[in-house]
Amino acid sequence: MSISPPVTELIERLYRAESRRVLATLIRLLGDFDLAEEALHEAFRSAVEQWPQGGVPDNPRAWLVSAGRFKAIDNLRRQRRFQPLDDQVELPDENAAEQDELLEDDRLRLIFTCCHPALGSDAQVALTLREVCDLTTEEIARAFLSSPSTLAQRIVRAKAKIRDARIPYEVPGRSELPERLDAVLRVVYLVFNEGYFASSGDSLTRSQLSDEAIRLGRLLLELLPEPEVQGLLALMLLHESRRAARSGVDGEVILLDAQDRSLWSQELIAEGEALVLQALHSRRFGPYSLQAAIAAVHAEAASLEETDWAQIVGLYDELLRLHPSPVIELNRAVALAMHDGEQAGLVEIDRLLATGELDGYHLAHAARADLLRRLGRREQAIAAYSQALALAQQGPDRQFLQKRLEELGA
Repeated sequence: MSISPPVTELIERLYRAESRRVLATLIRLLGDFDLAEEALHEAFRSAVEQWPQGGVPDNPRAWLVSAGRFKAIDNLRRQRRFQPLDDQVELPDENAAEQDELLEDDRLRLIFTCCHPALGSDAQVALTLREVCDLTTEEIARAFLSSPSTLAQRIVRAKAKIRDARIPYEVPGRSELPERLDAVLRVVYLVFNEGYFASSGDSLTRSQLSDEAIRLGRLLLELLPEPEVQGLLALMLLHESRRAARSGVDGEVILLDAQDRSLWSQELIAEGEALVLQALHSRRFGPYSLQAAIAAVHAEAASLEETDWAQIVGLYDELLRLHPSPVIELNRAVALAMHDGEQAGLVEIDRLLATGELDGYHLAHAARADLLRRLGRREQAIAAYSQALALAQQGPDRQFLQKRLEELGA
C-alpha cells in the first residue's frame, strides 16, 4: 500500500468517479438495492477511517466492494439473531467472486436488470438513471417532462417490484437481449443528454455523464452489434464532436449558427459518420440512426448556409413516421424555417404549442421567440423570450435568453 497525504480529497474523488460502479457490483453481489446503498456508504466510511493510517489500497474500487459486501453480511447476521426463523432473509454468498460473464461491466449488467420486462418502460428508465448514474429525481423528472414526486413514487414502486417478484440480478441470455435493448438504449441516450445539455445548474454540460454514456454505448456495441446500437453511438459521438464550440469562455451558450466549426472534433465526426453509414446500409435502422444521420448532415456542412436543409427536413419526416414525438416535430419546424423561411417554421411551432404538449418546454418558446425576432416582430419576440426564461432551469440557458431580451430592448 502507498500512503498519500490528501487522502480525504482522494476519497471524495473516488466517490464521484467510482461510487456508481461500486454500487452496481454490490447490488449484484447482495441482491438488494437498499442493502447495497447502505453497504456503499459503510465502505466509504471505512475508507475515511482506515486509509489515512493504513494507506490507500492498490485497487481502491475492489477494496470498497469487498468492505461493503462484508459490512452488509455482518449487519444481516446481527439482524438474524433477533428475527423469527420464518422471517429471516437469506444471506448473500460470502465466497461470491467476480465472473467473466456476457457483460464485463457491472453497471451495464445492472442497466439490463433495471430494464426487465416486468417493469414499465418509464420505471425502467427512471430506476436506471437514479441507481446506475446517480441522477437526482429532479433531474430525471425534467428529462421525462414530469414531476419529481411522480418520479420518486415510480422509483420506489420499481424497487418493490424487483424485490417482490424476485427479479434476478443477472445478465439476460443472448436470445432475450433484443427485446430488452430499446429500454437500455433509451436510458443511455437520456444519460448522454443530461451530460451534454444539463437540465439545471450553472454549467451547460456535465461531461462525466456524457462520457459515461459514450462508454456504455461502446460496451453495448461490443455486446450486441445491432444497427440501432451503432446509430445511438454515432449520434452521441457526432453531438459530442461539437462540445468545445458550444459555450464561450464565460460559459455562455453559443448556438449552432455562431459556432466556430474549426473547433469541432474531426476524429469524433469521422467515427460517428462511419457508424451511421453502417447502420443505414443495414436497412434495419431506427430512430437513433436517423437522428445520427441528421447530425451527420450538420457535421458535413462548412456553414449554416451550406447545410442541406432539404435533406434534414426529409430525415425528420422519416423519423416522425417511425417515432412520433412533439420534440421531434419542434426540431423539424426549426429545420423547415431554415429551408422554407421563418414564417413556415413559425406556423408549425404555433400549431405544436396550441396542443399544449410542449407548453412547459422552454426550448419550444425559445425557438418561437427566435423566429419572431428574425421576422422583426419585436413585442411578440420579447413575450416569447420572457416565457422561455420563466421556464428555463439552467444557468447558461437563462443567461442566453436574458441577453436576447436585452438586445431587443426589453
